[in-house]
Amino acid sequence: MHAEEFIKSPVLTGSIRRVLVVDDSQLQLKIVGLVLARWGFEVLTATSGPEALRICAETPPDLVLSDWMMPGMDGLELCRRFRALDREKYGYFILLTSKSEKGDVAQGLDAGADDFLTKPVNNHELRARINAGERLLAMQRELSVKNRHLSVALEELREIHKAIDNDLRQARTIQQSLVPERVAEIASSRVSLLLHPCGHVGGDLVGMFRHGGDRLGLYSIDVSGHGITSAMVTARVAGYLSSTFPEQNLALQTMPGNRFAMREPAETARLLNQRLAADPGVEEYLTLAYVAADLHSGNMRLVQAGHSPALLLRADGRIEWIGDGGLPIGLVEEVSYEQHEFRMASGDMLLLYSDGFTEAVMKDGTMLGEDGLARLFRESAATGSGPDLMEDMFWRLTSEMENSEKLGDDVSAALLEFDVL
Repeated sequence: MHAEEFIKSPVLTGSIRRVLVVDDSQLQLKIVGLVLARWGFEVLTATSGPEALRICAETPPDLVLSDWMMPGMDGLELCRRFRALDREKYGYFILLTSKSEKGDVAQGLDAGADDFLTKPVNNHELRARINAGERLLAMQRELSVKNRHLSVALEELREIHKAIDNDLRQARTIQQSLVPERVAEIASSRVSLLLHPCGHVGGDLVGMFRHGGDRLGLYSIDVSGHGITSAMVTARVAGYLSSTFPEQNLALQTMPGNRFAMREPAETARLLNQRLAADPGVEEYLTLAYVAADLHSGNMRLVQAGHSPALLLRADGRIEWIGDGGLPIGLVEEVSYEQHEFRMASGDMLLLYSDGFTEAVMKDGTMLGEDGLARLFRESAATGSGPDLMEDMFWRLTSEMENSEKLGDDVSAALLEFDVL
């Protein structure tokens, strides 16, 4: 090194503070050490590989500047062992060598060296290589800091997600409680309910309420959207069709003597639409299929408000679709609804269902559709009844779906088996 180069070299500051110089030549150690000290580095020196490793273990350097050719442990082996040390921070390693063949360079890189300097060392080149190493270490340590911050943020997110997941599980339990009875025997008929949300909570609701010994209200509701907002709307609507508090049920009309009578289904839909449209802040709407059933005579009155048509499976195997549409509930303020009247005979089955059935995507890419639903209904009815029939339908549906492990929409249904007991 030349004296003028030594004097003109500026003091370096940054990520590299402590440098270990390793060389079996005392003269080379002194020259390089003086230059590095002049630049502001804390300089450590070692005359052999084992001594260098001991220093690295006790006082970890930011940079190691090691001769390649040394007796005993050479610079290549020192580099390998240096990389094997347990360090909190990355250490930069420069090999001093007279080797310039590509094979030698590749061998050094495989051992873990970051850079190379040819001997005799040029002062300007040494400074440039250290600057390059400093930039790399600065980026690595900045990345480490950011990774630590990211780890803290991820842990906080895990805790938040865990809390949300617990809340959603509790919300699912609450929503399931809106359907306290999944099967009921009324007079000589049987009602079964099925509810499978596509997430923790969903926007489907099925239910029933009784009035007198042989009067039944049966409904299937599908709120627009999914998730918590839809679930909150279903909870509110469940109160409007309460089976526990008849005075709050819009489908029942208060009569003299603290008695109740069932309203016409079309009037029930109108009142429900009026109530939902008037609720401030509620932008969701819902579709509804509601049946007022006389289980003594078999006379049925159905209102369909934007919901899928009811599916009637006659005892002789014939299929009838009942309903022709209508506007959803809560979409516009003033709506009138039409109702349909039909009669069920002994052994007939009536199915109210959400479009989670008919719009389910099958393995061939098509949707199940009404014909597919009718097929599933017939197949399940031939093998079982009541809640077993409903679960068999759901099993058949999911086994034919494109993704059998994840529902694309809530799936729900209400089944009335007339005069089967």
